[in-house]
Amino acid sequence: MGNRVKGKPKQKSIKAASHSKMGSKRKLSRMGKKQKKENAGLEATFIGRSKALKVLQVTIKDFRRLCILKGIYPREPRGRVPGKKKGQTFYHIKDIRAIAHEPIMEKFREFRSFMKKIRRAAGRNEADEAARKNAVCPSYTLHHLVRERYPRFVDALSDLDDALTLTYLFAALPSTTAIKAKMGGKAKSLAAAWGAYCSTAGCITKSFISVKGVYLEATIRGIPVRWVVPHSFTQFMPEDVDYKVMATFFEFYETLLNFILFKLYSDLGVRYPLPEIEAGGEVKGSTTFILGANLRSLNNAMNSSDGAITNVISETLEEVDNADNRQSRDKTSEEKKKDRELMKTVGAALDNIEEDDNEGDEDDEDMGADIAGPLKVALESMEEDKVRSSIPTGDSDLDDEAIKRRRLFAGFTFFLSREVPRGYLELISLAYGAKVGWEGSNSPISVKDASITHHIVDRPKLLSSYDSLPKSREFVQPQWILDCSNFMFLLPIDKYGVGKPLPPHLSPWIDNEEEGYKPAYAEEIERLKNGETIEEVEKEEDDALVAVDANEKMESEEVAEAGQNSDESEEESDDEVDEKKKKEDIKKKKARAKKRREEEEKEAHELSKSMMSRKAAHLYGRMQHGISKKQAKIDHLESRRREPLQNKEKDEDGKSMLKQKVDRLKRERKAVEDSYTNTGGSMKKNKKKRRSA
Repeated sequence: MGNRVKGKPKQKSIKAASHSKMGSKRKLSRMGKKQKKENAGLEATFIGRSKALKVLQVTIKDFRRLCILKGIYPREPRGRVPGKKKGQTFYHIKDIRAIAHEPIMEKFREFRSFMKKIRRAAGRNEADEAARKNAVCPSYTLHHLVRERYPRFVDALSDLDDALTLTYLFAALPSTTAIKAKMGGKAKSLAAAWGAYCSTAGCITKSFISVKGVYLEATIRGIPVRWVVPHSFTQFMPEDVDYKVMATFFEFYETLLNFILFKLYSDLGVRYPLPEIEAGGEVKGSTTFILGANLRSLNNAMNSSDGAITNVISETLEEVDNADNRQSRDKTSEEKKKDRELMKTVGAALDNIEEDDNEGDEDDEDMGADIAGPLKVALESMEEDKVRSSIPTGDSDLDDEAIKRRRLFAGFTFFLSREVPRGYLELISLAYGAKVGWEGSNSPISVKDASITHHIVDRPKLLSSYDSLPKSREFVQPQWILDCSNFMFLLPIDKYGVGKPLPPHLSPWIDNEEEGYKPAYAEEIERLKNGETIEEVEKEEDDALVAVDANEKMESEEVAEAGQNSDESEEESDDEVDEKKKKEDIKKKKARAKKRREEEEKEAHELSKSMMSRKAAHLYGRMQHGISKKQAKIDHLESRRREPLQNKEKDEDGKSMLKQKVDRLKRERKAVEDSYTNTGGSMKKNKKKRRSA
């Protein structure tokens, strides 16, 4: 047995751990408690997708649908991920537990077992049995998920951008195996209902036409909602897109939009879905046609007296209704009293005008301001009250911006030609107070109506058939409507005439002050807003053109003056020479003082920079790099803006500014060559004649 002695404990091996002789308490105090697996670290917080599928006992298809409907997305673990788990898709363990208790998952399992029965009956050629079972197909709703994800109405509005963009996209896509025709019809109905509300409530604030589509923004209860309307072209369907995932997103967004539209229409006092649309069944046709039907139905519901009254009223709410009726009667009497006061003010102003007509011209000049003041205030107040009454707001109060938007196109009637996209132009025009007609059925205005003020045409030239139309209308391009609505100003239509090159279409979401560069057309519109006429704006542009090349001309003039000063100095008197010397000395002193200040500032800047820490100096350098990069971009835009302006300026001989600059440089070079030739040299290159072979 070797060195082992009987009765003594066996000796520990040299390879044994140092703590093997420790007791359990001592080992716990020194080494800590041994952690169980999946109770700490990455495994305790995150779970892989394959393991989540085993826990939930669902397929990958149902798991994706559940994650989309519940709003659960993969997570990126913080810290270092073990090497064997790199590249995996992780989910939070709490999200997986939430899916495990989701009632929809049970519906998915019921539907899977139901489809097995249908396939079994179809495989046995039992068509009647399969049809009978198909009638009792299990169904589910997503209402509880909308309430769970968006507990407040404001939360749902703030997350509406993607829902509207996808809805308008499905409304424009053709029906395929992945996108059913029924799904496209639902998308068209939802898009039309949303557009009808935005145009009726006047909440569209910004619009922009781009290559991707038309960007629109509406402000509802102070929350901006932005979406994209695709162009009305044949859509290309790429093959690498999973349309089933998009259809699952649309399934949830459909329920969300129905919730939001029900709330918005209820605030207007209108039932949703609209009774006429619901009674007529599914409205077939394009999105524009369905939009027109929704607009007509919404206007009828708003104008009807029974639009906001339900047929059944609970007995417990009768007292509350009576109190509300009394308040509404009091409010009506106050409004009537206000109207009577306004009419008295207008009548008094008109009486003053009639009395002043009988008096002399001198009294008219003295009293003109006193008469026009109350009359203008009264008329503006009446017009504002009229605009307020035309905008349905529901529970929310009207702001001044909404009233300004509704008054922008008030009194205008637009007629859209058949080549003009009617959908978004009709929304914007109605939201800003205009009346709209179009070429086609159900148009409220005919093409020969004398009340049409603007005829929207998108052609290179007018057709000969337009000569028979009334001459009281203006023919403009569609961009005029969008630019006027973005700048909240009626722009001159000279630049938007038919066949004319359009001015730049500026985006309303770019902050010019933050960017540091303001486009020329934005400056021109700002001057027009300030009250300057078109002639004054053009004169300022001409002055800017002249000032572009002023620095270059000053250089040549200074050179010429330097040569003349030497000849004229002999003829001038001593007093004039002394005065010129004094002025030159003063200029030199100012220049030296300015240079000294710049050097001191530069030294102070370098000193403060040298006292920075390494981290602060690096951060400061990155900041200066960003500022210089931004300034270089601004300078590049300014130079590009200056080039076409230089080509426009011409002298008496008809030469452009660039041509004048070339001629000036040629003259200067010739003068230098002549002066060099007088010394006996020559700057001309000797051209060697090629010898003929």
